[in-house]
Amino acid sequence: MSGHSYVLKFDEYGNTRELYVYCSGTSVAGNSFINKGTAFTLEERDRLGLTGMFPPSARSFEQQIVNSRLKVENKQDDIERYIYIRSLFDRNVTLAHALIKSDIARYMSIIYTPTVGLACQHYSSMFRTANGLHFYPGNIDRAEDVLRRFLHRDIRVAVVTDNQGILGIGDQGAGGIAICLGKLMLYTQGAGIAPWHCLPISLDVGTNNETLLSDDEYLGWRHRRLTGDDYINFVQRFARAFRNVFPNALCQWEDFSKQNAFAIRDAYLHDLISFNDDIQGTGAVALAGILAAMKIKKERLRDQVFLIHGAGAGGIGIAEQIETVLREEGMPAKEARARILTLDSRGLILADPDILPYKRKFAKDPAALPWLKEERDVQLAEVVKHAGVTVLIGTSGQAGCFTREIVESMLSHTERPVIMPLSNPTSMAEAVPEDLYRWTGGRCLVGTGSPFPPVLHNNTSYRIGQCNNVFVFPGVGQGVLASGAREVLPEFFTAAARAVAGCLSGPDLAAGCLMPEVTLLGEVSLKVAQAVGETAIKLGVSRPCAFSSFQHNNDPTRLHELIRRMRWEPVYLPLVPM
Repeated sequence: MSGHSYVLKFDEYGNTRELYVYCSGTSVAGNSFINKGTAFTLEERDRLGLTGMFPPSARSFEQQIVNSRLKVENKQDDIERYIYIRSLFDRNVTLAHALIKSDIARYMSIIYTPTVGLACQHYSSMFRTANGLHFYPGNIDRAEDVLRRFLHRDIRVAVVTDNQGILGIGDQGAGGIAICLGKLMLYTQGAGIAPWHCLPISLDVGTNNETLLSDDEYLGWRHRRLTGDDYINFVQRFARAFRNVFPNALCQWEDFSKQNAFAIRDAYLHDLISFNDDIQGTGAVALAGILAAMKIKKERLRDQVFLIHGAGAGGIGIAEQIETVLREEGMPAKEARARILTLDSRGLILADPDILPYKRKFAKDPAALPWLKEERDVQLAEVVKHAGVTVLIGTSGQAGCFTREIVESMLSHTERPVIMPLSNPTSMAEAVPEDLYRWTGGRCLVGTGSPFPPVLHNNTSYRIGQCNNVFVFPGVGQGVLASGAREVLPEFFTAAARAVAGCLSGPDLAAGCLMPEVTLLGEVSLKVAQAVGETAIKLGVSRPCAFSSFQHNNDPTRLHELIRRMRWEPVYLPLVPM
């Protein structure tokens, strides 16, 4: 795509209202942001030099959507459906997003988890066309020049990965960019950030995946991963270039390894407008489920004992977010941390000089735990029993580790245990909702990481809320952009969690459901964006929005109007030839 084939014309809210087209004929039809395919009217075909390039009968936009849905459903499996939707996006962005929006619950599982994991694994063999940017040691010194090619697109959000911690499948080399592509499609679906304002970026620092290194088709940089100072210098060069070229854009770090995820998030907290979704987004969506559970139980957060089984980026991110909200509610940091227990593969995390830095904050002093007498007391079942756990969260990837014994033990501490098996995919979930309902006699409050069907218990059907980060990151991004926040603060994610929990209806809460339905994604994202924007104003990090001439002036009502009007909808825009 040539950067000079079109010019975006914005209204005062920063939204594109017209596309000025500098090219014609095949150049128009070949540009995915401009192309309408068979929906070009006969008049447009004549005006834009497209006469004769399409069959004589034009299709309406609605007919195109129906036709695309039929093609998707005729595919043999979800990876083939993924390939079709991505190919459609590569030739007609607007139609692809209209298709996804027509059944977001169905298509989200194709463009993102769980299908996107397969897309990462088969990226090289499935490669069709260039999407996003790939930085590697051979071009990182020219990062600013490469990024400047995208200035005409007014980049507002970039999702950036080093490809090492992809979902539950680990190092996927260059294939990790598929995660960025999927996340950005959800930014558009949830927050209405136009696709041309989004940029997926892979930091290809090599791979330690032997399968990829020995694969003749592998398209990534064929070297083992950079480590130490070489890795740090690489990331620093990218971050400096990104800040220089897009100083007002949001950078979302995605799927880094555990230690790198925390180190990079903290290193660029004040230098970039950035956050890590695996840490902070996961923390916020889990907190949203917990807040909903407190509404149902009519209990206080400060009276709970939290246990997080799985001390990776997501698990520690959840612990951090619980601590943040407890401190916001007036609890001292030491007391808040005392109520949050974390476990890794060896058991309860205890203070130790050799412990990884990101785990230290929640490591426990053995002397402060009088029940810790034997070696086996650090294991999951014993910790639940002796510590009086009332909220149990799983990010371990250990399928079935929340056993009947453990769940029944929780019933001795609380009338309604909150149990959240968050590991993806479904096969790695710490427990199955149907079992949890059976073991607790329907008293449990359940949120899952993967989608599960409703549970039928005592002739009543219970919807299982999915704690999906998609309820958080699009709205956080839009709230940051609209408020002009200079940095992304932990309080933004507490605000996001409260907004998500606030989207549950009375009947949802009465039925014990902890998450909204994904069909409400747009509405939820709007409320999250408003909450984040107002928090930025309250905490004094807001400034005039760089992408709009309509300013909120620290007025929540005007902020709401700006957020609402900045949202792009997948409809064809007028094309004005130049």
